[in-house]
Amino acid sequence: MNFLGNIVWIVFGGFFVFLFYLFGSFILMITIVGIPFALQTFKMAFLALLPFGKEVIPGHRAGGCLYVIMNIIWIVFAGVEIAVIHLIMALLFAVTIIGIPFARQHMKLAYLGLIPFGNDIKG
Repeated sequence: MNFLGNIVWIVFGGFFVFLFYLFGSFILMITIVGIPFALQTFKMAFLALLPFGKEVIPGHRAGGCLYVIMNIIWIVFAGVEIAVIHLIMALLFAVTIIGIPFARQHMKLAYLGLIPFGNDIKG
């Protein structure tokens, strides 16, 4: 089921989401300051490419205060916009029964898009 879900996801727009995150990652890589943020957008890009069968695990890794500061910077400059876009897409997909699995994937991406630092992807 995960394989089929990923194929349908890619065909109906997941590849474009992947490309947008990848493009954003390369733009962030241009500056030294943007490299930690680019690594997070790479993480989101590969989750956006094949989201079925993967889950976002809230990390309990050592990072503490640095993760909090980086998440605050992320939320101010990009996180809210990314999360709102994924939430809107989730609401649009949730209108039909067939779209509910895709809505769940957008909710996963919305959570990671809002708070990327300190979270891991399992699967």
